[in-house]
Amino acid sequence: MKPGEIVEVTQAELDELLRLAKASFPAPQYGRLEQVLASFVSVMMSLQNAKISIKRLRQMVFGARTEHRRNVLAEIAADDDAHGPDAAAAATVDAAASAGVAAVEQVDDSAAKKPRKGHGRIGARAYEAASVVTLDDLALRPSDACPQCGSGRVYDSAPRTIVKVTGQPPLVATVYEQRRLRCRLCDALYGATLPAGLAGPKYDHACASMLAVLRYGCGMPFFRLEGLQRALHMPLPDATQWDIVSKAAAAPRAAYQALIRQAAQAPLLHSDDTPMKVLSLMAERAKAEKNGLQPAAKAINTSGIVAVVQQPGEPAPQHRVVLFFTGHPHAGHNMARVLAERAAALPPPLQMCDALAANVVGDLPVLVANCLAHGRRQVVDVAEHFPEAARRVIEDLAAVYDNDAKSRQAALSPPQRLAFHQAHSKPILDGLHRWMTQQFEQRRVEPNSGLGKAMSYLLRHWSKLTRFLHAAGAPLDNNVCEQALKRAILHRKASMFYKTLNGAEIGDIFMSLIHTCGLCSVNPFEYLKALLRNAQEVCRDAQRWLPWNYLQRLADAA
Repeated sequence: MKPGEIVEVTQAELDELLRLAKASFPAPQYGRLEQVLASFVSVMMSLQNAKISIKRLRQMVFGARTEHRRNVLAEIAADDDAHGPDAAAAATVDAAASAGVAAVEQVDDSAAKKPRKGHGRIGARAYEAASVVTLDDLALRPSDACPQCGSGRVYDSAPRTIVKVTGQPPLVATVYEQRRLRCRLCDALYGATLPAGLAGPKYDHACASMLAVLRYGCGMPFFRLEGLQRALHMPLPDATQWDIVSKAAAAPRAAYQALIRQAAQAPLLHSDDTPMKVLSLMAERAKAEKNGLQPAAKAINTSGIVAVVQQPGEPAPQHRVVLFFTGHPHAGHNMARVLAERAAALPPPLQMCDALAANVVGDLPVLVANCLAHGRRQVVDVAEHFPEAARRVIEDLAAVYDNDAKSRQAALSPPQRLAFHQAHSKPILDGLHRWMTQQFEQRRVEPNSGLGKAMSYLLRHWSKLTRFLHAAGAPLDNNVCEQALKRAILHRKASMFYKTLNGAEIGDIFMSLIHTCGLCSVNPFEYLKALLRNAQEVCRDAQRWLPWNYLQRLADAA
């Protein structure tokens, strides 16, 4: 028998084939045909699942392409062309519809096309931390006669701006040689006057601030910075770097606790986990397993919580607070730790997370919303094998995201955004829900297939995935938290692990403060310096030394 072409059929078509065969086939042959078709379904599902798993492994190893709609649909169209003219012809209508949508989008984009950010020259105003030197050695003054023509008068004009950038090691040192005189008779020493501030510690507050920004903000390990400093003839051992940072953690720890209290009062909190290694916890786990004991917890995570803080009396959210927690507890336990500081009079907040059970613990007083992007991603993973169904889901969700983008551009308030989604997005999602339900009822989708599992996920968590249709202020996805967790992932890739829980706590503190500064458009280096220089006052009243109000505190003190 020659190998035939692999065809795609639905379960309903197979059932119809068996129904027709049952009337004409003897019972033994009919039973064998039923077994053959059941084997065909099982083999095809295993093949699809294997291809999906290999695709995910390839993405993990070599990196994933963006999941943008145009890229996913382009891959589907390329796959249709690869299957021959019949498959391409079957997708003509959908391709034409997609082209029409793309044409409309292209017209809209061209009408409001803006220059891409990050290109062109950087203006002098961007160098906010640079020192400004005013050059004013002109002999001329306003209203003086012009030396060139002799008849005109000069007047003030816009100054010319010149930016001069110089390089230096991350940490620089100055060596002072103090001349001294000694009495031959009594050995009394007389030294030259020392500059102001030289009597303090060897490493000033700027050293700890810079080390923290490099280590926990940029992911540069201490040993790598040690090599850089040694190469530049400014030696700074990695053990010394850790000693500087750990001893400077008192004031940042107080500010970190203040951030937790601020985050607890937020109306919206995002949460998620990423794996992390802590050598001391791993050693305890290995020791317990070696002794035949069951470890209390196996997983080691860094939980990220992003709180959208709303100041009292303000109509719109003002700040985003980022908190990191490393250890055995999952995001749900760390969320409970944060909400323990919440005022009892406040209503339950919204919690945006994925559908993992570890993200919500017990009877936590929150209104849970699940990430719509997670559900969409499962459909994208199987789009190559189920192009028509995947195209329907992707296009419908794209329309919902387009509505959300319009609401942001119009700067709608949370109640207005809720009404907008109910008017424009709810009909789309209701139709998508009916269509997916019909696919299972009409047996057009096998529940154990890749598409069946993806659609089952969407239907099973539908109410939480569409929370933005029922709760004002609920977001569509958890992208904000996943972007924040890139800080922890950067640390994991560069440094691989924390040695102890104490080191993990120091990392969480500085990482939280640095990333919160980034979201508040605050210079983290200057902020940490201010905390360290005013450590006693920060420990007494940390609420006045948060990234968005510490400059006002410095101004009041001045």
